[in-house]
Amino acid sequence: MSDSAELELIAHILNGEEHLFHDLIRPCERTAYMAAFGVLKNEADAEDAAQEAAIKAYRALKSFRGEAKFSTWFLSIVLNEARGKLRQRSRSPLESLDGMRQDEGDFTPFPVADWREIPSEFLERAELQKRIETAIEELNPAYREVFLLRDKEARSIDEIAQIVGVSAALVKVRLFRARLALQKQLAPYLKQQIAGRRKRFSWMGARP
Repeated sequence: MSDSAELELIAHILNGEEHLFHDLIRPCERTAYMAAFGVLKNEADAEDAAQEAAIKAYRALKSFRGEAKFSTWFLSIVLNEARGKLRQRSRSPLESLDGMRQDEGDFTPFPVADWREIPSEFLERAELQKRIETAIEELNPAYREVFLLRDKEARSIDEIAQIVGVSAALVKVRLFRARLALQKQLAPYLKQQIAGRRKRFSWMGARP
């Protein structure tokens, strides 16, 4: 939906055509659920958070100024709702990221493999898929939410910054650390798989 069509639809909703709100929010439903699930790691809680966020977005629609896309504005509400549920569920403090150097996101101490660059033949393996999902779930919530928005939903760094409510530089830091953590989690398994393949290929080449 174009920005102009989006604003026109919002205007109709605010003028009394409330039934159109579902048309406005429908394109965001999957992303909203995934964003909430990325924080909460529970299907029922994620559904509740997305639903509560939709209600809050409807009630606050008059405050939407069109400075960003509706989906960006809505996802920020979803994340706030999910974070609130997470705080209610667990009182253990999250790792503080506010003290990080803002230029740290542009610094790479050594090459970091993007998880999407894992050879496709490995990605097809159900076991690796499970390991990837488990590793993502074990990420710090602050890292996990930016990772999912960037590498799963293909959101831009600037848009993620608006959704999450931090600077673009800090988004880069969190994304870098998320990918680094995933690399450390998955590297031993991938090395084992590669070594196994080389061993099999070597054995096949040695046959008469």
